[in-house]
Order: sequence, then C-alpha cells, then structure tokens
Amino acid sequence: MSKTFLRRLFVLALCACLVLLAVLPAGADFGDYSGDSDYGSSSDWSSSSDWSSSDSDWDWSSSDSDYSSSSESSGGISTIVVGAIIVFIAIVSTSRTKKKKGASGGTSWSAAANRKLKPMTEYQQLDENFDETELTSKLSNLYVQMQDCWQKKDISPIRPYCTDAFFTQMDNQLQRKKQQGQTNYIERIAVLSVNLRGWCQEGGNDVLVARLNTRIVDYTLNDKTGELVSGSKTKEKFMVYEWDLVRTTGTKTEKDKPMQTVNCPNCGAPVEINASAKCPYCGSVITLEEHDFALNAIRAISQETRG
Repeated sequence: MSKTFLRRLFVLALCACLVLLAVLPAGADFGDYSGDSDYGSSSDWSSSSDWSSSDSDWDWSSSDSDYSSSSESSGGISTIVVGAIIVFIAIVSTSRTKKKKGASGGTSWSAAANRKLKPMTEYQQLDENFDETELTSKLSNLYVQMQDCWQKKDISPIRPYCTDAFFTQMDNQLQRKKQQGQTNYIERIAVLSVNLRGWCQEGGNDVLVARLNTRIVDYTLNDKTGELVSGSKTKEKFMVYEWDLVRTTGTKTEKDKPMQTVNCPNCGAPVEINASAKCPYCGSVITLEEHDFALNAIRAISQETRG
C-alpha cells in the first residue's frame, strides 16, 4: 500500500472529524466522554463478563473534544464521517498487523493509544514492591471521586492525582460548563472492573495503561430553569475507558510506607496527599507524579446505553 494513498485517507478522516466537531453538541460525565448516542464496538462492551452489544449507531469521541451525536439532522453526516474513519482505521490496522507478524507474543497492542505494551509481569520485576491490586483499587475509588467533583464543579480535590497538563485540560472544560450555566449530574456510579493492560516507557516516564468498565446515569440541567439539557435521569450508560498513568522512570514503590504521604517539593514538609493538593505550610501545589502514578490521559473507548 503506497504512502500517498495512506496520506489521502488520513486527510479525508481529518476533514471528516472537523465537520463532526462543527455539528455536534457537548457530552457529559467527567471530561465530557459520554454522549446522547452510543459509540464503540461490541468487542469493547463484551470485555466485561455481563456486557452485550447494542444496535445503536456509532459516534465519535475523544479526550480533546466536547461533543456527541444527538440530532436526526446530523445523522447523514455522521454516517459518512464514521464510515470514512472506520475505513481508514481498518486499512491502517491491517497494514500494521502485517508489519507486526513474528513479534513477541508477550506484548500487547493498544490501538486507541497507538502503542505497544509490555506485560505487567515485567514491570513487577523492575519494581518488586509494586502492587497491582492496590493500584486498581485506587483507580476505582478515583473514578468515583472524579465524577463527584465534576458534578460539584470543583475538581481541585483530585489535583494531586493528575499531571499538570491533564488537570488543566479538564479544568478548562469545567470552566466552559460553568459559563454555560449548566450542571452535569452523575448518579448510580459503579466501577465494574479495572485491568492494567500493560506498560511502556515514554519521555522519561513509566506509563501504565488501565482499562476501566463502568456504569453511570448522567444528565445535564440548566442551572436557572432546571430544564433537562441532555442525557437521561433513568437510562444507564456502560462506559469503557483507557487511562494513561505516568510516573518518573526509576521511581519505585516504597514498602510499608503510605503512598498518600509525600514531602512538599518546595519546603520539604511531610504532607498527607489525601487531605489537600496544597502544602499547608507554604501553599505549594503537590502532585503524585514524582512519587506515584498520576493520571495523564483518558480515552473513551465505547458507550452502551440501556433502559
């Protein structure tokens, strides 16, 4: 397959995304990953033992955009756009698959993140005190806390658990929601499973990729009128996300020491990271990135609505 042909397909897919951005409204839940239309494939939904595919149309979603399909008028455009994107992804994936024949069976491929991942057993060899069960439990709790903060329109409590870039991106989206005079309500939250898919090293960091299967009920109301803007108060959304977690390469888990207690990078004082994102002595903002894994990106893989 020629590089020229691939470039043309990429340009087509890019143009299609720009059109879709122009016609679709904002999404919901933390980071605006859920929407009024389902998206993703049945294989994503069936990754959880009790999930099944639905007959809903596909929709496009990304961590850098605030949109989802909701109106019949955009149906024709969405079909064309998604068709172009699917064709492009299928062709590129086929090309990559051919190139990867003969590769080690110990690695996995994260198509959403476009990266090859090493098995977690290898990471545990680098950090003998790393506890996968403990980390997945923390991620489950963090997901619930994130949704609560999003509804309250104040994500400062989760500041320690995010990188600077990711926190700024999410906070900017939240500020736009405030300006619109809307509140996103997230209820009946359940984390069905959290699995670490693998790891790699990028830009001086260790990167872990986690797959979360969750259930939520979310809807957005107008703050002044109480009118329903989007979503449903009764329908459940089954979401699949991929999270990127990063920490400085070479950092190791300290045995028998609470991960929540760190030293302020400015004044050196011991700080309970769960209590605040700021040092109570000097006011410096503290994150876990230099001490433990911090959330650096979220990718919405699929959504299925039931009810």
